[in-house]
Amino acid sequence: MDINLQSHRFYFPQIYCAEPGAQPQLTEFKVSEQSICQARASVMVYDDTSKKWVPIKPGQQGFSRINIYHNTANNTFRVVGVKLQDQQVVINYSIVKGLKYNQATPTFHQWRDARQVYGLNFASKEEATTFSNAMLFALNVLSAQDGGRETKQLE
Repeated sequence: MDINLQSHRFYFPQIYCAEPGAQPQLTEFKVSEQSICQARASVMVYDDTSKKWVPIKPGQQGFSRINIYHNTANNTFRVVGVKLQDQQVVINYSIVKGLKYNQATPTFHQWRDARQVYGLNFASKEEATTFSNAMLFALNVLSAQDGGRETKQLE
C-alpha cells in the first residue's frame, strides 16, 4: 500500500476558570492529523430527483485534491477535498465505522450515509487505488477498535 504521510497540527486555544471570579488561564490543545493519502478527483453527490450524479457544490466542476486524514490522538479519519482551482473546501466528511464503500468502476468510487450518496471520479486508476487502499485501511482500523472484523470492498 502506498501511503503518503503529511503531518498537520492545529491549535485550539481553550480558556479555563478554576473558580468563579478567578483569573482565566489560556491553555493550548494540540490536535495532530496526518494525511494517509492524496488523490485528484471530482467530488459528486447523487441527486435523487434527477437520478444523476452532480457536483457536490452547484456550478463547481473540476478536480479537487482529496486527502484522508488520520487523527492520531483519537484514532479518527476524515475525507477532505479542496478545489484545485480556488482552494475552497468542497467536502469534510468523518469516516465512521460501518461506512459502506463501493468501488463502482476502476475510477469511480462511492459511499453513502443516512442522507446522501457521495462519489469520487478520480483522475486515474492509480489515484483511485491509492485512495481506496487508504479508505479500506481506515475502515479496518475503525472496525478493529471494538473487536469488529476486517472490512472488504462491497460487491
